[in-house]
Amino acid sequence: MTFNEWLPVIFVGLMGFAVLVYAILDGYDLGVGILLPTAQAEEANRDTMIASIGPFWDANETWLVLAIGLLLIAFPAAHSIILKELYLPVAVMLVGLIMRGVAFDFRAKAAVDHKLAWDRIFKAGSILTALTQGYMLGKYVMGFTPGWASELFAVLSALCVTAAYGFIGSAWLVMKTETQLQKRAVNWTRLAGRISFIGVIAVCIVNPLVNPGVFDRWFDFPLVMFVLLIPALCFLAFLLNDMLLKRLPKAADRHCWVPFAFVVAIFLLCFTGLGFSFFPDIVPGQMTIWEAASATESLRFILVGAVVVIPVILAYTIFSYRVFQGKTTELRYY
Repeated sequence: MTFNEWLPVIFVGLMGFAVLVYAILDGYDLGVGILLPTAQAEEANRDTMIASIGPFWDANETWLVLAIGLLLIAFPAAHSIILKELYLPVAVMLVGLIMRGVAFDFRAKAAVDHKLAWDRIFKAGSILTALTQGYMLGKYVMGFTPGWASELFAVLSALCVTAAYGFIGSAWLVMKTETQLQKRAVNWTRLAGRISFIGVIAVCIVNPLVNPGVFDRWFDFPLVMFVLLIPALCFLAFLLNDMLLKRLPKAADRHCWVPFAFVVAIFLLCFTGLGFSFFPDIVPGQMTIWEAASATESLRFILVGAVVVIPVILAYTIFSYRVFQGKTTELRYY
């Protein structure tokens, strides 16, 4: 292929990278919100959990903005179809994100008696956002086809994504917290991991059945000998992670970061499998990346901006995580 023919591939790769980074980074802070305890006596634990995501959570959403921006400017025809089909769940997701943002600030500024209420709003916003994102993923995978089968798959996807966010959020807490909260996070990670494992198996079974093209792609010989490594490695990561969690926490807090690394690997493998299932379609069963792409001149111009902007976003993301590495300290407001 010529460079002009590669341009849509480059942009779908950049968009996929942004979505993956968003799912990992905003996924863990949504997961922390989902796991937030709501009992009055749990205020200290809630403070610690929120402090663990405090320096990062707002910037994590930058990757969602980047992914949607790339979709709009590089694949406007696909953006039109996707937004039309997902207009209502996108609006609900934005409500959830607004709830999180408002509650995060107001919990520190409102009257003490209202702090628990704002924490509950933060939790509700996290659950709402996770469910709607999972629902949208399910509808997308089904190619926005109408009918009860599509809706059931979207609901299954909503529950699986919510469990996955709880999985990575609890693994984050294992890495960032200590003592009793860390022990609770280990139990949360084991439970969420097992639920996520069941969800992944369910999606792996349902998706090829409802999408014959996906079944043909995964089980086409001899390619099947290689692509089945993806689910095999994913299941192995689930197993090894669960075995490790039985032995945590260890002396001197050794290996506390490993569960989070395993979950990131699981996210990467699941995303790779999803990409393999549908590439080069950008709207499954309806439109390829070449059919949806902007004019070549536009893509060339946009690529210059992307080459500048994406490394800058990566740089400040890495810098912020480097500055705030280590265990979460006591939350203080000045």
